[in-house]
This record gives sequence, C-alpha cells and structure tokens, in this order.
Amino acid sequence: MKTTQHSGAITFAKGFLASGVACGLKKNGKSDLAILYSESPASAAALFTKNQIKAAPVVLSSKRVASGSARAVVVNAGCANSCTGKKGMDDAQKMTNLVGHHLGLPEKEVLVASTGVIGRTLPMDKIASGIEAASRSLTVEGGEEAARAILTTDTFAKEFSTTIQLGGKAVRLGGMAKGSGMIHPNMATLLGFITTDAAISKDALRQALAQAVDRSFHCISIDGDTSTNDMVLALANGRAGNKTITGLSGDGAAFSQALTQVCQELARRVVLDGEGATKFIQVTVKGGPSFEAARAAAKAIATSNLFKTAMFGMDANWGRILSALGNAPVPINPAKVDVAFSNLTVAKDGSTVNFSEAKALGLLKRKEVEVHVDLHLGKFEATVFTSDLSYDYIKINASYRS
Repeated sequence: MKTTQHSGAITFAKGFLASGVACGLKKNGKSDLAILYSESPASAAALFTKNQIKAAPVVLSSKRVASGSARAVVVNAGCANSCTGKKGMDDAQKMTNLVGHHLGLPEKEVLVASTGVIGRTLPMDKIASGIEAASRSLTVEGGEEAARAILTTDTFAKEFSTTIQLGGKAVRLGGMAKGSGMIHPNMATLLGFITTDAAISKDALRQALAQAVDRSFHCISIDGDTSTNDMVLALANGRAGNKTITGLSGDGAAFSQALTQVCQELARRVVLDGEGATKFIQVTVKGGPSFEAARAAAKAIATSNLFKTAMFGMDANWGRILSALGNAPVPINPAKVDVAFSNLTVAKDGSTVNFSEAKALGLLKRKEVEVHVDLHLGKFEATVFTSDLSYDYIKINASYRS
C-alpha cells in the first residue's frame, strides 16, 4: 500500500472532478460551496448522523443514496439548513436540481450536504450563483479548493490519499473531511467524502464503509456532542479497471483495509484540529473481551471532561481515568486494571504505584499524549482519539453565531 499526503486528495482517484467557490455564506469571504463530480456512473454508500433531529440535506441524501448510486454532491458551509421546516427541504432539493441542471444529470443522482449554524435558512440567490460558478469550474485541480470550501471553524483542510494494487491494477482512494467541534462517536458535526476508482459493488462498498467508519469516525470525540448534519459518503466509479469487488474477502479485504486507513487518517486530522485543543490524545484500551467492549471502555475515558481538563492541565491524575472507566457500559474488574502514560505505568491492579511525577509531567507536556489501559479480560484492543478541553474551547463556542 502506497500512502501519500495528497493536496486535493478528493480528486486523486481517476475520473473525479471538484471545485470550490465563494458565494457569500462565510463572513470572511472565503470559499463556502463545493461540488464533487464523478465523470462515470458510481457506486455510492453513506452513513449519517444518529441524532434524532436531522437536517434537511441529511434526510434528502439518505433517501437518495439508498439506491446505491450517485454522480455528484454539492456541499455548502456557513449554514446548516437544519431545523428549517418545509423550506429547508425545498431548498435542499433545489440545490440538487440546480446541480443536475448544470451538469446534465438527473437530480436523483445528486446528493447534498450542509454545515454551519442551525436554525437559519439558506440564502438561495447566493447558493444558486455559487452552484452555477462551481459547476463551470470543475477540474482535477479543484479538489484542493473544495476541501477548503467545506470548512467552518476548522483551521486547516483535512485530506488524505493512498494507492493499492488489486489484481495488477493501481487503485486510488482519496478523501476530504471537515470538523473540529461537536465531534463525538456517531460522527458529530463532521462531513467526510471519499472517492475511489475501484470497481466495487454497492453492497460491498456499503459493508466496507460501515467497517471503516466503525474504526475511525466512531472512535473520536472532542466535546461529546453529536450534530444534525453529519455525513460520510463514498463514491466508487470503477475507472481503475480491477475485477469488480463483490465481498470483503481477498481483494475486498485489501480494499476495506485501505478505506479504513483513509477514514482513520481523516478522523485523526479532525481531532488534531479540535476547537481550542492544545493536545491530541490517544486512548488505547487492550485486554478487552471484545473489540466493542474495548472501544466502549476507551470512549468512556476519552469523553470524560474531568479527564480532558486534567490533560489540559498536564496533571497525571490517573484516578480520573479509572473513575471514567468505571462508567463504561461493559464489565470491569478494578483489581485487574493497569494504567500508563506512554510507557510510564502510573497504576497497576487498580492501585497506585510509585512513579516519577517529573517524568509524567514531561510526557503530558507533549502535543500528542498516549494513554494505555489494560483490562486483562481478553485479547481485544481499541483506540479512541480525543483532545484536551481548554479555555479557548469555551471562547470559540460562546460566540459561534456572532
């Protein structure tokens, strides 16, 4: 597997074009509307927020992607088009209608995603102008600007690409994502788009994406909130010419592994850009009776505000880790639990050990912190990414609308 840090990764795979334009949705005048387009018919799979309140673009796109195919997606930032009633649904459908008109596609082959402030309707005159401009400027090189256009409070674009060999054919995968706040398992305020020129059936793509998301976007948390607009979409147009993948064994397993890697790298970049974050924290729990149990235990730690503030304060307070672990919805034997920061053991068999506070402080001063927990209850392991909770997180979110 060949991995690259690829600017414009969303158009790295053959047969994909993209664009990003400014149509006046962002106050800073930066690009705020993107279109992604496959020149060939494509298999499509997507996962959406599990929040009971779903934005209009989520409702519309989830219905359309059920067919297993799509050719284009239009994405706007600056307005979530969420909690906007019938007008919001009409506007979401109008966006896809306009894209279909300009690209010569049936609107049922166009998906839509939005991100931004909840409760505001879209300025459709600006949206219409933006869609027209973005439709005219679709290029392979447009992937880089598209990745910037979908950002909100993010400070950098999240992109990643890789190449694998399947049956002697080079198969490319690339992705872009946005998100830095309202991030929690079940994806949160996160938009992710992955493209590939692999030939793969819609059912196999659905299975591969579900596995990839389960081990990536469902393994991150910044602030414990999930949103109304989340979407992770994969499009596969078959341009690589490999034998069509119909299951997740053989070439299907290799493809699934590559897709998981793309999703994990995008998820990692989301956490690195967490709102107000000063640290990237990796919580690994091993010795679980199942992967799901290990992940649930890691999530319990990673989502604890007391743990996250301790990490911001560089306090080796391992008691907060055990306390958070005790809230996990899985059986725990406290007399078997070990805790370490990197390679420094701070608790063994659920009790304190003598350790160097100075060494612990040195580890917690790093920009990337590793927390290791061993449950000693099985052979399974899971890792969850999170960030610390700082003063700046409050500053950013106290004035998000204004």
